[in-house]
Amino acid sequence: MRSLLMTCILLAGCAAAPKAVEHSAPTAQAPIKPSKIILIGDSTVAVQGGWGGSFCSEHVTSSAACLNLARGGRSSGSYIAEGSWNVALAEARSPGYVHTWVLMQFGHNDQPGKPGRSTDLATEFPANLRRYVNETRAAGATPVFITSLTRRMFTNGVLQNDLRPWAESTIGIATEMNVPLVDLNALSSADAQRMGAVEAARFAPRKPTREVLAAAATGTTIPAATEVNDRPPPAAVPGMAEPKLSFDYTHLGRVGADYYAAMVTAELARQIPEMRPLLIP
Repeated sequence: MRSLLMTCILLAGCAAAPKAVEHSAPTAQAPIKPSKIILIGDSTVAVQGGWGGSFCSEHVTSSAACLNLARGGRSSGSYIAEGSWNVALAEARSPGYVHTWVLMQFGHNDQPGKPGRSTDLATEFPANLRRYVNETRAAGATPVFITSLTRRMFTNGVLQNDLRPWAESTIGIATEMNVPLVDLNALSSADAQRMGAVEAARFAPRKPTREVLAAAATGTTIPAATEVNDRPPPAAVPGMAEPKLSFDYTHLGRVGADYYAAMVTAELARQIPEMRPLLIP
């Protein structure tokens, strides 16, 4: 009787045992086809003071890696001399990307009067641009020129676009070497002229003084100065880099960075159809 009872218990346990779960084979996934966008240039492109940070964070899809290697104070010559260009080239050669673009904007620090940075407009500047193009292509990437963002200085209501000669030189090399180009200098100068000195002042990293704004209202800007009663910056952690918080007519705060990043994005989409799927307006 005992033996019969144990047999029934064992049989019941076997009957209650769960069936093995059958796993279906995983669905085949198409391999990703990522692209990369590399930015090089000066502070008007860099992460603070320029449009590049907003461009990478707000205007590029997750299908592309966006790397901002622009650095403040650099010219087309000093960027090469210090080794920053070698860093950018190494990134351009990185495997795994179906397409890599190198967006380059120089001119501000190539102008005269900048020791260790100025380049000759007739000889050195175009030679540097040709080098960037040739070495970018040799790395398997596509060069894209962006002309210099205008300064927002006015005289008698007229924008003083002192960077146009460097923009024209860049356009000449782009035509000569068949390089895609965004004429940000022309776009930003026309836009600043349309809005006027007072409205253009809001693009700076910090607020202007009342005197600066009063002068702007007359149509002629005066040397920049920061509003002393503006909200102070948050306390920095010791050892961290100091933020750029002064008012000037060249660099950008958040409003200016967002504005010009959108401008660059729209023009890239017009000029380079292959980039459109990677860009967000």
